[in-house]
Amino acid sequence: MKIVVLSASPREGGNTSIMVDAFKEGAEIAGNTVEVIDVASKNIAPCRACQYCFEHEGQCAQEDDMTAIRKTLKEADMLVLASPIYWFDVSAQLKLAIDRLYAFGGTGFNFSKVAMLLDSGSDGVYEAATAAFKGMCSYLKWENMGIITIPGMVNKGDMANNPKLDDVRKFGASLK
Repeated sequence: MKIVVLSASPREGGNTSIMVDAFKEGAEIAGNTVEVIDVASKNIAPCRACQYCFEHEGQCAQEDDMTAIRKTLKEADMLVLASPIYWFDVSAQLKLAIDRLYAFGGTGFNFSKVAMLLDSGSDGVYEAATAAFKGMCSYLKWENMGIITIPGMVNKGDMANNPKLDDVRKFGASLK
């Protein structure tokens, strides 16, 4: 299975990246191909809701880094959204990429399996992100393969010593 991870932490080498690396390691052990796209480092403009994509087979009117990401997603069997929680939701960088998935509205998605990896400094801050994710799954008929949340990630690198990192690795390894 080809898995594409949209990783959205603007802090390079931070807790989300460590979590994504553990997921990738597990998923690759299970025989999957995993491509991680760091959307936080990409030039992705907001969706304009111009409907151009509906008239042009999913091609967006905007030519930015999302063009290549859409091409990669067309080859994916599974999508994983990974983000730190900033102010009770996913990072703005991930939200931009999610909004631009609208371009698939006219053509549909090739993948049907999705998952979410979230980390935060505090517990009890995941509701908005997980509700939006579950809503997408329901509306788009995506199979929710799982949501992992890891609180207590206050300092850069805290994830490296967190025991839940093994759960992330095992989750990746469970996907076939």
